[in-house]
Amino acid sequence: MWITAKAPSLAEFEEMAHEMFGKLPREFRALCEGVIIRVDDFPTDEVLDELGAQTEYDLLGLFQGIGLPQRSSQDIAPMPNMIWLYRRPILDYWAENDETLGHIVSHVLIHEIGHHFGLSDDDMEEIEAQVAD
Repeated sequence: MWITAKAPSLAEFEEMAHEMFGKLPREFRALCEGVIIRVDDFPTDEVLDELGAQTEYDLLGLFQGIGLPQRSSQDIAPMPNMIWLYRRPILDYWAENDETLGHIVSHVLIHEIGHHFGLSDDDMEEIEAQVAD
């Protein structure tokens, strides 16, 4: 099996991310109504600079947008919420750790959404425990 195994392409990785997002608890997914999930190999230089990352491998994912609790009826056509997953840093992390790729993708999704909404690490661990990868 491993002799012919290949790293997932961007399209395959995005498909996996959508599948893992669909396994998250409904109430949690509702926090990101209409979220768009995108996969890229690496974060942009602007994102790395803004977050103070040392290397392009330091960031596994990013949430951009305004969640439901922060939205106001006064908002003028906000940009859609987006979750960026960075394939190469995630694959690098996967190669160095004893976790499944699905678990890592779920973890990144939960943490990107959770941090944006101010959830504690304990809250996020509880959500992760509900997800089977």
